[in-house]
Amino acid sequence: MSLPEETLPEAALSDKARGGLSAQALEVVRQTAPAVGGALDEITSLFYQKLFAAHPELLRDLFNRGNQAQGGQPRALAGSIVAFAGLVLEGDEERYGAVLDRIANKHASLGVVAELYPVVHEHLFAAIASVLGEAVTPEVASAWTELYWLMADELIGRERALYEAARVAPGEVWREVRVVSRAFESADVISLELAALAGELPGFLPGQYVSVQVALPDGARQIRQYSLSRGQVPGNWRIGVKRIKGEDGAPDGEVSGHLYEHVFEGDVLRASIPAGDLVLDGSDRPVVLVSAGIGCTPILGMLHHLVAERSKRATTVLHADRAPAAHAYRAELACLVDRLPVGRLQTWYQSADRSREGVLSGLMDFGAVDVAPGSIAFVCGPKPFMAYVVAALTAKGIPAEDVRYELFGPHASLVDA
Repeated sequence: MSLPEETLPEAALSDKARGGLSAQALEVVRQTAPAVGGALDEITSLFYQKLFAAHPELLRDLFNRGNQAQGGQPRALAGSIVAFAGLVLEGDEERYGAVLDRIANKHASLGVVAELYPVVHEHLFAAIASVLGEAVTPEVASAWTELYWLMADELIGRERALYEAARVAPGEVWREVRVVSRAFESADVISLELAALAGELPGFLPGQYVSVQVALPDGARQIRQYSLSRGQVPGNWRIGVKRIKGEDGAPDGEVSGHLYEHVFEGDVLRASIPAGDLVLDGSDRPVVLVSAGIGCTPILGMLHHLVAERSKRATTVLHADRAPAAHAYRAELACLVDRLPVGRLQTWYQSADRSREGVLSGLMDFGAVDVAPGSIAFVCGPKPFMAYVVAALTAKGIPAEDVRYELFGPHASLVDA
């Protein structure tokens, strides 16, 4: 990734930014947040136009151009800014810290470096000024700049800590890995087992992912994230790749399609350091693991860990899929749950014509699901499914802070699911 050789502006590292917003900036942000929030879709759309016009290599080699084509990435940026501003205004440091941890993990997996933040600032604030016009007074610009650098400085610090923990220099996250086995898990899902070219790959926490970078025919080096589970050989990684079919030549699914169609045993890929904050906790509390479709892959990583640790935790696994034939890792999921002393699996298939033990037809229904008191839940799947599951689990008595979830795609929250 090529970036201009700029240093961080002093505002990014100022004591004011480290200590939080000044009282004056806080009040200005409070007064103007509705106007800025209402225009964020337009602002971020224009921001990306300006950013990619100045730095086309960022769209080619860093940003997900499938999300850009669909309009998802601008909505993600809008959501993160709105979420951060709102939490700062509420003074909820714990919640905005959790939001920043998730973003920092994604950035670390992509190799984002501190020098990118001034570039983003330049084009973002040019877009804000263009969209809001005379409403962006010097006072308003100063307040939102202060907010931006508060968020950026927090992210830079978290990303630095992740790089240090992985024992790599900032941004130097990529390594070459060899595909040592490939297997079909369903018609549209393959598993790729990855090994280091020398030695072993670094360990990972149950639920984490890596970014995989592939060279596409047009010269782009696009990046996507894939959850990790244990390979057949100790020290190897395994990822699951679902082929996504884009329409009319759209870039949606171009990386998964490339991996599915063109990557086989012996091929070499570029993969990043393990990252991600949706990680199985180390307690002995009852755990509920909920997934739909390919969302089962981080759940598999957690189950492999529980089995390897001979965990005696009460573990409830709930999965929804279109049909048994579409259910990737179906037999493996059942086998892992069966190996847990206190494990229970319940599956729903939309197209199933009959029910049998442990399998129900239709959509996932929590009406007949028992949730043990004190449970902690981990959830992964498409956004509408996530919204339903999170609401259902909280209705079952699990506190919101104990329902932890990972969303597919760029969306930052379950709002308007």
